[in-house]
Amino acid sequence: MIDNQWRAGGGQEWREVINPATERPVGRLAVAAKSDLDEALASAAAGFEVWRKTPAHKRAQVLRQAAQLLAGRRDEVAAKITAEMGKPIGEARIEVTMCVETFAWCAEEGMRAYGRDIPARLSNVTQRVVREPIGVVAAFTPWNFPANQAAKKIAAALAAGCAIIIKGPEEAPSACIALAEVLVDAGLPAGALNLVFGHPPMISEYLIPSPVVRKMSFTGSVPVGKHLARLAAGYMKPCTMELGGHAPVVIFDDVTVDDVVPKIVAGKYRNAGQVCISPTRFYVQETIYKRTVEAFAGAAKALRIGNGTDAATQMGPLANSRRRDAVEAIVEDAVKDGAKVAAGGRRSGNHGYFYEPTALTDVPRTARIMNDEPFGPVALFMPFGRDDEIIAQANDSLFGLAAYGFTNVPARGDMLMHELQAGMVSINHFGLGLPETPFGGIKESGYGREGGSEALEAYFVTKFVSRAA
Repeated sequence: MIDNQWRAGGGQEWREVINPATERPVGRLAVAAKSDLDEALASAAAGFEVWRKTPAHKRAQVLRQAAQLLAGRRDEVAAKITAEMGKPIGEARIEVTMCVETFAWCAEEGMRAYGRDIPARLSNVTQRVVREPIGVVAAFTPWNFPANQAAKKIAAALAAGCAIIIKGPEEAPSACIALAEVLVDAGLPAGALNLVFGHPPMISEYLIPSPVVRKMSFTGSVPVGKHLARLAAGYMKPCTMELGGHAPVVIFDDVTVDDVVPKIVAGKYRNAGQVCISPTRFYVQETIYKRTVEAFAGAAKALRIGNGTDAATQMGPLANSRRRDAVEAIVEDAVKDGAKVAAGGRRSGNHGYFYEPTALTDVPRTARIMNDEPFGPVALFMPFGRDDEIIAQANDSLFGLAAYGFTNVPARGDMLMHELQAGMVSINHFGLGLPETPFGGIKESGYGREGGSEALEAYFVTKFVSRAA
């Protein structure tokens, strides 16, 4: 979509969109050429001049109206998400609901871009700090949450008064298309949002250097994030980087195993583990280790795997053949290194990109799966002894996005809160990713925050004005 108009790509190239549960095409997608990107840049530049001068309360009205329209189309959009990337339909509906809430949250935050006056040293001088939209944003979003990841960037950028060019995920494009449709229907002026799909390296390497683009936002893998950050740094353009994770879960022996296991099973296998904040490295205190592993493995084996359109399905396929093959390879590597399979460890069925919910024990610290994000339905279990041993183990990772803990002892909870090296820590539940809370990591998991009162910060510049009478 360029200038609020839907169109084929200038090069007349198309690609198929595949249902990962059936391996059959469900549609085709226009691929953007460089000529399309030139038009998107021109449209965004013009749209920014209109949108930045639109009063904040009017921008909020558009976002609120878009939220209402999206709520009315929830089931339709959710069905497309399930068809294109495989997650169970119930999870897809929750994702769309989160987009509705994100639009509504950012609508209100956009009216709170407060500046301030600074007392001057001279009586005839006024000193003021104002916050202004940074300009045109280039944003790149992944397929694992094709609606929610795009909504975070679109809603925050628009609420701040920026224009945005977003490259959505080619594997699951319909969610981004639906977001654009509701915004246009809500009255968003032409150019404020442009949506393209195509060849990711070409698009990013064309948009980021453009003088029209003033900021870049990316959600995806660490290697790609590093590449884009280097590219943006060459032009001194600020970035928001929400990258991968390898979240530790510390489970102390003061908990009730039967209470904790259903929570960690649900958290691990949500979206088939294709979640950047997915709990992955489970450190369980020795006294309850065996019981926890046995209960977890039993629950994992009992999960119903199938097409996400079936309401009874608890875990769908992996989103594409690349992910299935990558998960299969990294599990095989771990087993060769000495890990033992407590559950799963194989492909499931003879069609679709299904992989069994998997649990591994005795995983060596040197195994690749302990250092690379598995991004799939694989849980790794390791025992620990004393309390003072666990923090070093949990923090022994280049990632620092999310971390979890389960304990009923307040002092242990305080230790986890203060000592775990992660941008987000959740204790006794998986309470991350809400529109009103900040989301982001440290170390190689990236920088910048989405959500919460911090949601719009990356889309503003702070200007100081000193004026003498």
